Amino acid sequence: MSHLDLNEAVPTTESAVPALRIAETNPDHHLWNNNGTWWIHYTLHLPDYTKRRVRRSLSTRHSRTARQRRDEIFADLLSRPPSGLN
Repeated sequence: MSHLDLNEAVPTTESAVPALRIAETNPDHHLWNNNGTWWIHYTLHLPDYTKRRVRRSLSTRHSRTARQRRDEIFADLLSRPPSGLN
């Protein structure tokens, strides 16, 4: 897979709020390597006070590509306005 489709990789609910704790000292935050393939994991908080843990393959064996795809996914998540939680 040469390009990651963000709509496919970011399952979300319109009013979900991502819970992202970004560790500046750890370049692989929210990533893990499972038998050579990099995955992303994060949590979405839903309006009904439940949470959804998201784990998705980044379809790459290269850490640099995984970090780039993670950053694209997080940028997309954080650009969505929260709704239903005010």
